[in-house]
Amino acid sequence: MLSMSKIEFCLESLIESIEKIEIYTSNFCDADDFFYDMKSFDATMMQFIVIGENITKLDDNFKNAHPNIPWQKIKNLRNIVAHNYFGIDAQEVWEIIKDKLLPFKKDIENIKNNL
Repeated sequence: MLSMSKIEFCLESLIESIEKIEIYTSNFCDADDFFYDMKSFDATMMQFIVIGENITKLDDNFKNAHPNIPWQKIKNLRNIVAHNYFGIDAQEVWEIIKDKLLPFKKDIENIKNNL
């Protein structure tokens, strides 16, 4: 079982990665513009890897205590980015960023604030 400080560190790292993604993608209007800006796209993909790595560090008891978060789906995205980089669907990633990232951030912030 992880200590509280390790859990807090992982949660803070998740929030930091999400905020970086928000910064890296804030100037784009659509998936195509985002995809063709190689630095921003690559930097964002790296943050999805960091998010997945931090989720891996959280133990199953912690994740089971917060079943509203799709931990496995998020980890699966990390695996796609890390192992199938050239198969990434930029439109799908863009939709995740625009539709799912902010709710995920709010969930993580709520968990962190209630520890």
